[in-house]
Amino acid sequence: MFIVKAFRDIIINIKFLQEGINMSDNKTAGQKLWENLSYNCPNVWNKIGNDEIKNTFAFCEEYKSFLDKSKTEREFVRETKKLAESKGFVSIDDVIDSGKPLKPGMKVYRVFKNKIVALAVIGSQPPEKGFNLVGAHIDSPRIDLKPNPIYEANEMVFLKTHYYGGIKKYQWVTIPLSMHGVIIRKDGSSVEIVIGEDENDTVFTITDLLPHLAAEQMQKKMSEGITGENLNILFGSIPYNDEKVKEKVKLNILKLLNEKYNITEEDLLSAELELVPSFKAKDVGLDKSMVGAYGQDDRVCAYTALRAVLDLDNVDKTAVCVLTDKEEIGSMGNTGAQSSFLENFIADICALSSEKYTDIILRRCLSNSKMLSADVNAAIDPTYEGVYDKLNSSFIGKGIVLLKYTGARGKSGASDAHAEFMGEVRKLFNERKIFWQTAELGKVDQGGGGTIAQFVANMGMDVIDCGVAVLSMHSPFEVTSKVDIYMAYKAYREFLKYIK
Repeated sequence: MFIVKAFRDIIINIKFLQEGINMSDNKTAGQKLWENLSYNCPNVWNKIGNDEIKNTFAFCEEYKSFLDKSKTEREFVRETKKLAESKGFVSIDDVIDSGKPLKPGMKVYRVFKNKIVALAVIGSQPPEKGFNLVGAHIDSPRIDLKPNPIYEANEMVFLKTHYYGGIKKYQWVTIPLSMHGVIIRKDGSSVEIVIGEDENDTVFTITDLLPHLAAEQMQKKMSEGITGENLNILFGSIPYNDEKVKEKVKLNILKLLNEKYNITEEDLLSAELELVPSFKAKDVGLDKSMVGAYGQDDRVCAYTALRAVLDLDNVDKTAVCVLTDKEEIGSMGNTGAQSSFLENFIADICALSSEKYTDIILRRCLSNSKMLSADVNAAIDPTYEGVYDKLNSSFIGKGIVLLKYTGARGKSGASDAHAEFMGEVRKLFNERKIFWQTAELGKVDQGGGGTIAQFVANMGMDVIDCGVAVLSMHSPFEVTSKVDIYMAYKAYREFLKYIK
């Protein structure tokens, strides 16, 4: 009986082989050929083991906690400095003052204007060989206060605002908002403001018209239903008890501000106050597979890039992480990617790492450096599938997204990565088992956007956009996949220590 059964199994196996089917995976020759030749992005959850799933969830708990403490660029820089110093990073300006050179393995950082920060792990190779960089931005769309914001109307006090970055204005009404920022008093001292984050804190909001009276409003285009001038913050309603005062509620608000923060109305002229959603980062989905939070564009990439450089020790090429401000409004100003901040930071590293520094060392360093521009991409949303080219779109849960170019329509404002560098990054990710996908930002004529990549490319570096896919981008509550977040961390870490 055993011989008969064994012979029968041999016959069956031969039959399967003749039909092009492998008994172990039950795939035809055509299926195997398709797998080898076609481009397909698997769902990463199906490709990683239980240990990596545990690491993913643990990493994202730390990420959510960091988001809750870092809702503005100033707060992100403050928390970054704390983490960096706990990991042995020292201020590069202190190194300069000491007169000592930089040595391989040293870890340095620089903060500028409390809004931009760069960190580096010094490599064993000379600066002329180039650096590996990951760059992200830490500003996000929000509501800023105007310089002279306080007014009273119908015995209520409101604050005038000016929105920052690209927002859908209707998304910001009737939600709880917290106030963050800094006020510089007339004597030059400063006071930090955070109202609305603690459980028992008061919050603020922007009111909207009730549907019963909104017939005219509802006939307007979505972009006109809520105007920028109507994004006014409801701030108080108790009057000061003095019949001879005209604006009693405003006076009471000014009194409260003076008692708590020792400021006057004029001090608001030298303030940076931002209104952001007051809710915390949350798990999304019954399976808790996603993160929902404000500011994930681009703090999801900024945090993963930060963690990647913090977790490095010895590297061949110097590894740099730069986290910039002002990307949402064109990377302008001395804290944006168009500023000289990054070039100055690199120049100082070159000077402190070279016995005889000349400008040509910096120029060679820049032209031999490579960078991942760590910025998010729009994940395809099946509810609004019509604006996407499905063959060239990113999906949540399918790994980090490589964008060869961004820009709008005819690639306006894009940094179009060279095919050689695209191939180099793709090869690295495949070898290091980093799950990735490639995408554009929607259909060609539908819109588009830009990143810091174009400004870094102007320095002569090879650069490509590489980030996390996001649902509801630029809304008060953006959604990302936890597995994509963890894959971004792994991708940035492997790139920073990569050497060709």
